[in-house]
This record gives sequence, C-alpha cells and structure tokens, in this order.
Amino acid sequence: MNATFGLFAFEEMEELDLVGPWEVFSMATIDLPGSRVVTIAERKRPVRCAHGLQIVPDHDFADAPPIDVLLVPGGQGTRNEVDNPAVVEWIAKTAAGCRWVTSVCTGALLLWKAGVVGDRRVTTHWGFIPEFRKRAPGLEVLESVRYVRDGNLLTAAGVSAGIDMALWLVGEMWDPERARRTQQMMEYDPAPPYSAEV
Repeated sequence: MNATFGLFAFEEMEELDLVGPWEVFSMATIDLPGSRVVTIAERKRPVRCAHGLQIVPDHDFADAPPIDVLLVPGGQGTRNEVDNPAVVEWIAKTAAGCRWVTSVCTGALLLWKAGVVGDRRVTTHWGFIPEFRKRAPGLEVLESVRYVRDGNLLTAAGVSAGIDMALWLVGEMWDPERARRTQQMMEYDPAPPYSAEV
C-alpha cells in the first residue's frame, strides 16, 4: 500500500514537530516508490520555524496533491494561524479526505478550530493543556500520555512525542515490523542524560 503524507508548515512552528514525523514517514516508505512525504504551506515561500530553521515547502494550498495523511505541527505559530481563515478552511477541507489526521503539540488547536476534532479525545503539550481546556470547554484533553488515537484522529503531546506517534502510525498503516525497522534505522532508542543511565 502506498500513501502520500502531507505535513503542514507555517511560521513559528516547532521544528521537531514536523521534522521528527517527516523523518519517520520518509524512512518508513523508502522502499515504497509510490509513497511520498511532502510539505505544504499557505504560500510557496520559505517558512521560518520557532528556532530559526527555514523550510521551503514543496507545495502551497493551491497546488497541493491529494494526501492520505495530514500532519499539523504545533508551536507558538499556532496562536496566529488559529485566526487565519485560509489555514482553518484548508485544514477542514483537507482533513475530510484523509485516512488519518494527525497533530503534534498545539497543532491539535488548529484541528479543533477547523472542526476536525468534534467530541473526540486529544492531547497536546503539557504546558498548553490548561489553555486548551479553557478554549474548548467540554473537550477531553488527556495529560501524561505521549499520543492519543480516537478513530482516524491521532494527536501527540509535544515535540519528540510526534516521533512516537509517527512510528505507531507506520505500524498501523503497514505492520509493526516496518515500524520496528524504521525505529532501528533512525537509531531511535531514547536514553536521555540525567534521567537514564548511560
């Protein structure tokens, strides 16, 4: 099975929210020539991320291909994009045709604003949970979890949690063995200093 992954890029997004899943999806499909991972932005010009990394999107909203998986990253930029009608409308329209709709960190806020979340359970970065609950009263926002799956909606906590979510999705879309091989190729076996023995 082939798939097209569309990763939404916008100003002031958190770098690893997008680049972590991009690495997983790209590496997982390296032997599936019909699959591809593309970046999509509102306009086809470089996007400056929260810490200065610049990404040149493959597509803008006008020429983006049909996608199977939408990923919306988070970061400080979501506070601006949540009030951008073009972005909210594009997410709503695009998500309606996807097999999977995913977010990392405060990307869940954009999915919620676009009407994608409905009454499904989500998660986001721990530091944004109180604000998210305030903005969306009644929405079940889970804490102390890396990612949450509810139907075809998959939301991850913050930053590195997007890698875990993406690996799980690879296992779900293909099989766990492909996810394990991808994890091994990435040398992704966290043992962070100061909280794990080295």
